[in-house]
Amino acid sequence: MARFFQPKKQSTINQKHQSVAVVRIDHHGEGIASLGGKPVFIEGALPTEQVLIQLTENKSKYARAKLIQVQQESAERTQPFCPHYQRCGGCNLQHLSHREQVSYKQESLSQLLRKFAGLSVPLSPVISDVDLGYRRRARFSLKWDSASKSLAFGFRQKGSNRIVDIERCAVLDPALEPLIPQLRVLFESVSQPEKLGHLELIAADSGPVMLLRLLGELTTSDQDKIMTFAQQQHLSLYMMTEAGQPRLQHGHEPVYREIGIEIAFRPHHFIQINRHINQKMVEQALSWLALSEEDRVLDLFCGVGNFSLPIARQVKSLVGVEGIEEMVVQARHNAVHNQISNADFYQANLEETLTGTEWAQEKFDKVLLDPARAGAKGVIDLLSDFGAQRVVYVSCDPATLARDSQRLLQQGYQLEKVGMLDMFPHTSHLESMALFIRPSRRS
Repeated sequence: MARFFQPKKQSTINQKHQSVAVVRIDHHGEGIASLGGKPVFIEGALPTEQVLIQLTENKSKYARAKLIQVQQESAERTQPFCPHYQRCGGCNLQHLSHREQVSYKQESLSQLLRKFAGLSVPLSPVISDVDLGYRRRARFSLKWDSASKSLAFGFRQKGSNRIVDIERCAVLDPALEPLIPQLRVLFESVSQPEKLGHLELIAADSGPVMLLRLLGELTTSDQDKIMTFAQQQHLSLYMMTEAGQPRLQHGHEPVYREIGIEIAFRPHHFIQINRHINQKMVEQALSWLALSEEDRVLDLFCGVGNFSLPIARQVKSLVGVEGIEEMVVQARHNAVHNQISNADFYQANLEETLTGTEWAQEKFDKVLLDPARAGAKGVIDLLSDFGAQRVVYVSCDPATLARDSQRLLQQGYQLEKVGMLDMFPHTSHLESMALFIRPSRRS
């Protein structure tokens, strides 16, 4: 028997401009209004504002809209300081005062913990510092347009793969920002600009670093031209092809020192982008762990030793675990360089089972974990097995922190403290730190 299916009728979006009142802001920094009984998310809109919008997406439970005009401004609205702000995808909160950005992020953190973990704890004081010139690392996209014979040099456009040409960036470290126009001139002068991939700039304590990723080998003349620029600007220069490893062409291995330890790293290794907040963050983590000379501490997602090595100086022993073998090797090197002999580092995929892993069978008094945005889902259920009485969780995503907090509560831990770290001013990215304590059986 033949069956006939009628295609589902495509719903049309009402593109007529509509005026709505914005009631709050979500944890992505978008304003939220109500339209037709459901929330509508509006990038660039602020609470208390009356705005004119045009729908771009209309689902059964929510809608999204483009901001057409602010009809009644919030008192907290400010003029963006960056000329590229309306197009560049780097920052999304410059239209909101920095003071109010911090307040909104605190409220977002509290809401997510209440909603997903049922937790309501007064927030600890915000760790904050400068809001301009704070970013010590940035990645620029490069693309040669053969038709127009021009080089695109900048950051990705909001919601697009298009490149916004950048002349300046006020949140970039002052040691790096002046290099932008000079590098544009340099790259426009090479004979094969189509082989340029993207560029990373890092302001290390040992001097600025440039990592140039290539789509193919440059001519000797072009390599010499870039080398000369690095020498003149006192840059450590790395080059790498897409499938290769960074090769140091000039200068020396970068280091940073803000945590009382000299940490060496390679330019493709993860480091915290805000040196000011990183120093204060490490200090708070050590304080919240309440370290003693007899403690055995486990540092999960340890990277190149940012938390591990300062901790190791205050305790009996430390074990650091990281998923990337190359960073484990670097952490070991950093321990030796800083004359720290009570720290052991292991490579392990913390998203997989750890059965039979030697270090995972040991007991620890304290645990620190600093996972990526995906959180610590793979290892969070093991923390009580380690016997830890204190757990400090450093998070770059409050949603996964809330999810993992539920698992810690189920293991008998209690949320003792939680606070926001102003790691990424003028963006909606939210760094936070939480302290969990498991009451002793005696109490």
